[in-house]
Order: sequence, then structure tokens, then C-alpha cells
Amino acid sequence: MMVISRATETAERDIAPTRLPVVVIPAYQPPGNLIGIVAELLHEPYPLIVIVNDGSSIDRSWIFDAVSRMERVVVLSHAVNLGKGQALKTAFNYVLLNAPSTIGVVTVDADGQHLPKDVLRVAEALAETPESLCLGTREFEGGVPLRSRIGNAVTRQVFRFFVGQPLADTQTGLRGIPARFLKKLLRVQATGYEFELEMLILASRTGMNIREISIRTIYEKHNPTSHFNPILDSMKIYFVFIRFVSASLASFFIDTTVFSISLFLTGQIFLSMVVGRVVSGTFNFLSVKVMVFQSRGNILLETVKYISLVVALMLISYGLIKSLVVFGGINPYAAKILAETTLFFASFSIQRSFIFQSDMNRPY
Repeated sequence: MMVISRATETAERDIAPTRLPVVVIPAYQPPGNLIGIVAELLHEPYPLIVIVNDGSSIDRSWIFDAVSRMERVVVLSHAVNLGKGQALKTAFNYVLLNAPSTIGVVTVDADGQHLPKDVLRVAEALAETPESLCLGTREFEGGVPLRSRIGNAVTRQVFRFFVGQPLADTQTGLRGIPARFLKKLLRVQATGYEFELEMLILASRTGMNIREISIRTIYEKHNPTSHFNPILDSMKIYFVFIRFVSASLASFFIDTTVFSISLFLTGQIFLSMVVGRVVSGTFNFLSVKVMVFQSRGNILLETVKYISLVVALMLISYGLIKSLVVFGGINPYAAKILAETTLFFASFSIQRSFIFQSDMNRPY
């Protein structure tokens, strides 16, 4: 992937120091009013506005040519469309190299859905708390498209359960991002709309404070300038959450398999549970610590807490299985699946909140 600057003279000029962050605008097939949006943003003392042309067609080149001639504006280009996440990372990389003293960036959508006064409010919030991720939280009132209402409501609830962070708007594109967080974001592999969700997960997991600033959002009828595919892009977004449960599901499969084999050979439910839990617990501890929660906490303390959780849940699970078999007349294999499914959510929440910890300052 090659990134080409369309405003090399601007890129080479000194960037004046200011308390406000750099503005970043990822743009794919933007409407002509992008020119007016940039002109309005330039009324405020932002040190720089970085626009990324994410592989737009040639008929939009006049828009990028127009904004590239404005003061304090740099336009970077992708030869092909690489996705909103990659466009943001391209801009972040440019900012880190060319404006290293900035407090961070404020990201703005190119379709005119963010009012300049709200952009300024989020930018000022970042200036007030430069170590916080500042989100422009939309007011889902009035003529908000149904797909936006439903999509945000579902994602908000799923995010709260899996990540443990209650946020009013998980899909907002107006964000104030601290400078020291940009390097971490460059390492995120996602390149599409799911990148913004990965950003929130990473911020939450690393203990970063997240501020929410109420904003208005202007929607055009039927939202014609949006390039969000409600099916494909939603699947990519929710796949982010699947990563959080994949390790636990794999452990559940290992546990059930070992339990079944041991029960077949010994006929002892409790002994089979112990054998299965030892094997699956070892796998689950290592995979969850490294892959899911990316914990850098004290391994001895986490091991002790994890073993305590495993023992407690095993005893509860044994009680449930025994009750289902004795009083419910259920097959022990089916009882095992029912009991473990019931305890899965409790186990995940406890691991997320009390066992595994992340460190914001961990080395790369």
C-alpha cells in the first residue's frame, strides 16, 4: 500500500503550535459539501487538517484538489479503497511523523453529519483531558435512520456485556484521540468500520478513561452518502466480539470432550469433571490471558484467582449436573452441557472484571 501526499508544500510547512488537536477526515466518495465543511473547520485554530482520499473515483478529484489548496490542509491518497480503518491509520501515521507535539487528533466523518461546533466541543474536551478518549455521543432523536438506531442499540448492549464498559454510542465517528494512543492504534489489524470498535475495546482494556460529549448529528434523507453496508460491515463489527468468546468456547469443547471420555471409562461424574476441568482450565487460562484480555497482570496472583474461580464453578456445575440427573432424569452428557452453558456468562464476567488486568503503559 502506497500513500501519496497531494499537498507536499503544506506538508513541508511548519505546523503552528496550538492547544487544539489535528483534525482527521477519512473520505471515500465524499459529497461536494466536504469543501464547505473544511472551510468552516478552518475558522478555528486547528494546527492541521489531514484528509485521506480512500481510493475515491476520478470524478471526485476536484473536491480533493479544492481542499488541498486551503491553508493548513494536507490530503493523502490511497490508490484503491482500503477501508475507513486503514484511512484513519494512514492519517495517524502522518500526524505522528509530522506533528509529534500535538495533543492528539479529532476524527470527523466526511459526509457532513458532524456540526463544526460539535467538532470543536470534542476537540476542546481532548485539550482539557489529553489522556482521555473523547467520544462525540449522538442524540438518537428525530430523523435518525432506523438502521442506525437499531445497530447502535444492539452494539451498545453487546459491548457492555463483553467489554464491561457502558457507552451510549459505540459507532460514533467523531472522536478525540490522545496522541500517545495513536501508536497503539496503528498496530490494530482491522481496516474497515470495525476498526472503530476495536479502538473502544483497546481503550477499555488498557484502562484509558473514556469521556462522552453529547452532540447533534445531521442525517440526510435515507442517508445516501453513507458507505456502511448494514449486513457485511455489521458482520465484521460483531466478529470483533466473537474473538472474546472463542477461547472460552474452545475450552468448553475440550472440557466436554475430556469429561465424556472420562465418564465413559470410569462412570464417575465428579472424577470426570475434575479431569476435564484441569485440561481445559490450563488451555483457557493461557489463551484468555494472552488473546482475549491481553493481560499483563501478576501471573501468580491471576493464577490463584483463576484456580479459585475454576474450583468454585466446578462445584456449582457438579451440583447442577447431579440435580439434573437425579431429579430431572436428564442424561449426564446433556446435563453437563446445560450446566456449563448456564455458568458460561458468569465465568466470563468474573474473568473480565476481577481476574485479568491490562496495563496501559505496557511496552510494545
